[in-house]
Amino acid sequence: MPTYQYRCEQCGETFEHAEHLAEHATIHLRCPKCGSEKVQHAPTHFVAKTTRKS
Repeated sequence: MPTYQYRCEQCGETFEHAEHLAEHATIHLRCPKCGSEKVQHAPTHFVAKTTRKS
């Protein structure tokens, strides 16, 4: 299950939430700090691991 990062537009809090791919498009989250519904998906960095040596 992927973990997505969100940012609250009201207070600026960033938080993570684990959800299924099917839920991601329809989920309505609240900020855990202030309770606001104005949260935006925040892009996250990732590193791809491969089995080949480079």
